This record gives sequence, C-alpha cells and structure tokens, in this order.
Amino acid sequence: MALNTNGDGRARDSLATRARGGLLFMGGFVVLLAVIELVNTLMLHSLNSVFGLRSRSLDGVFDILTFPLLHANFGHLLSNVLPLVIFGFLVFLSGLRVFLTALAFSWLGSGLAVWLIGGGGVTVGASGLVFGLFAFLLVRGFFNRNWWQILLSVVLFLAYGSILFGVLPTVMGFVSWQAHLGGAIGGVAAAVLLRPRPRALAQPN
Repeated sequence: MALNTNGDGRARDSLATRARGGLLFMGGFVVLLAVIELVNTLMLHSLNSVFGLRSRSLDGVFDILTFPLLHANFGHLLSNVLPLVIFGFLVFLSGLRVFLTALAFSWLGSGLAVWLIGGGGVTVGASGLVFGLFAFLLVRGFFNRNWWQILLSVVLFLAYGSILFGVLPTVMGFVSWQAHLGGAIGGVAAAVLLRPRPRALAQPN
C-alpha cells in the first residue's frame, strides 16, 4: 500500500522554518534592545528624554515609534526580555504576517494609549508589546475556533495571567499601566482582524 506523506512533511518543514525564523527574529530584536540600552547607558540615558514618549505632546506622536526600544536601565530591559521572547516566538509560529500584524497593533495601541491618557513625564519600555502579544495569544484561539490555540491560551493564562493586573490603574507612578492596557487592546484588535472570515455562500446563476 502506497502512502503519500508529502503533506505532513511540508507541514513539519513549515513549522520548523517558522520556529527558526521566530528564534532568529526575537533573538535579533533582543540584541537590538541590548545594544540600544548599552548606548543609552553610556549617554547617561539621554536618549530617553529625546525619544521617550511624552503624553499629549504634538512632537511626541513620533515617539510612539521609538519608546518601546528604550528602557530605564538594564534591569528594566531584562524584566521584559523573557516574556517578550516567549510570546513573540509563539506568535511567530503562526507565520510572519500574523506576527507583524500582532506586533504592529500592540506597538501602536500601547503608544496611542500612553499619548492620550498617560501621566506626566516620559514613558519608555517594551512592556506594552509584551502585553499586546500576550493578549493576542490569549484570545486568538477563541476567534479561530482552534482547540490547540485555546489550550495554549489556558496554559499561558495559568503561567502568566497575573501580569494582567498591570493593565489596571496603579499608584506606582513608575509603572505605565496605560502602555500595558493599550498594548493589550492592540493585541485583541489584531486577533479580531486576523480571525477567519466566513465563506460567502455561492449564488446560483
């Protein structure tokens, strides 16, 4: 009896390719963040005052593009690196288009929330991206009706669900709950955008 295994082989190759791509991309992104933080440290964190996000400032709109790349110190960076790599890698397994969409919505949502409702001072850090990718992973399975993705969301919620308290207003002025909330909203919006579309019924001629 002849067996056709080409489909399974292609699927395994595709998943392996995505996994390698995810590791390379997230590894490169972390290296970029580390290099920026090193330069920023050598410059006494003067980059933060120039490229950090200032709320409701007209020129601060452009800082939406740069503020997640900056951090207050290496400790701040390290606190974001592990969840960022884990969540980013898991999203990347669904493909580059899905990853870039989730990342872009998380980035934009985080920045807009800080710009619109942020407090005083300058906001920096990639935690908004962490919350956005996490929120995307939590809800996408329900929109996709994919049991494996739902199971993953349950596991992630049990492991990291406590970080969701970070979207609530806090008395700690050094924590930008606005960035967390905006990033999470962006992640959910990406999941809604990427959900499968119902097939249109064929119309008889």
